[in-house]
Amino acid sequence: MPQTIVLVDDDRNILTSVSMALEAEGFEVRTYGDGDEAQRALTQKAADLAVLDIKMPRLNGMELLQRLRQAPATAHMPVIFLTSKDEEVDEIMGLRMGADDYITKPFSQRLLLERIRALLRREQLRQQPANADPASILTRGALVLDGARHVCTWKGQPVDLTVTEFLLVKALAQRVGHVKSRDQLMDAAYGESIYVDDRTIDSHIKRLRKKFRAVDGEFSQIETLYGVGYRYKEE
Repeated sequence: MPQTIVLVDDDRNILTSVSMALEAEGFEVRTYGDGDEAQRALTQKAADLAVLDIKMPRLNGMELLQRLRQAPATAHMPVIFLTSKDEEVDEIMGLRMGADDYITKPFSQRLLLERIRALLRREQLRQQPANADPASILTRGALVLDGARHVCTWKGQPVDLTVTEFLLVKALAQRVGHVKSRDQLMDAAYGESIYVDDRTIDSHIKRLRKKFRAVDGEFSQIETLYGVGYRYKEE
């Protein structure tokens, strides 16, 4: 059975182009032009993953997400937000409300496809018995990263990271003490052929620190070297 992706956006061009790209990769795609329509449809027939635009008339993406998280059939469905460059506050609010990742418009369809596959793979693994592959586990002191499941813990406590954030932490922790430039972190999180500006990486790092400090107020492992980049320091 093909996995089902729901796309919700009031831009018909995005719905058409993205659905064609996903269908070419073997996914079943359902598209909706507003949040109300999508909510009614998902209540009747759930999906494996949803891609939601934040800015929509009638029922915006965050309101739709809140309703989906309250319904048993969609409470754990992976969700990716589509945002604009000036919507950082919306991104933060969306992630706090339970979105799994976000992608900034204009976006690469290849990047969206990679994020969809990563979240679907993570969800499948979470539903399976916990038989972790030791080769996929990266441990750096109190930090444990399970690469297969995209699960992160700090001092035994879970840290809920998006796919992008997980990839950034992994890139930094793989070589403790070594400085990673913003360009290197961009490549690790987005791929070498996709460009994002420096502020995007800085915003991700800022949110990463907040998430770790919510678990441990003294977390200080991710260091900034101004004008150079970032590094994960020895404990």
